[in-house]
Amino acid sequence: MNLEHALQAHQKAIQSVTESSQILTELVDRMVRSLKEGGKVLWMGNGGSAADAQHMAAELMVRYVKNRAPLASIALTTDSSILTAHTNDFEFETLFSRQIEGLARPGDIVIGLSTSGRSPNVVKGIEKARDLGCVTVAMTGNQPSVLAEISDFCFQVDSDETARIQEAHSFISHLLCEGLDEEFG
Repeated sequence: MNLEHALQAHQKAIQSVTESSQILTELVDRMVRSLKEGGKVLWMGNGGSAADAQHMAAELMVRYVKNRAPLASIALTTDSSILTAHTNDFEFETLFSRQIEGLARPGDIVIGLSTSGRSPNVVKGIEKARDLGCVTVAMTGNQPSVLAEISDFCFQVDSDETARIQEAHSFISHLLCEGLDEEFG
């Protein structure tokens, strides 16, 4: 393990996030507006990104730092009955789009995490969210991707290493939570 390389790659990924401060500010404003109008935040991702989606939904529903009212937030990765029934009866690629079709309303915020930016089920989820009039957000790595092209907001982390990208996605998500805490806390 080259610890120095990992530290430098982490710093580079985080630096790319700090260069997105204007996008972060705009997205927090959209999230505040949506939540104040009765909207919700839907999160999706696969593998480690699924765990991150669950973590962030919990930060909004329970608390981040401040004790505030819960903010409507759902991770589309948590219901084992939905996950297994859908993938048994349909296909894995439509796992998130099906849930978005049933849960999302115009103006809701839909966030897709995909280190590659090409996860078919996340892409289809974002496409369905756009069709429904939701605000779409993608968090990806630095490679050109479908998600970057089709999302209203995209955070492309300057890395091609999955671990560094996920670390930066967590940082971005925590910054969003911090912005929401300031508004609702």
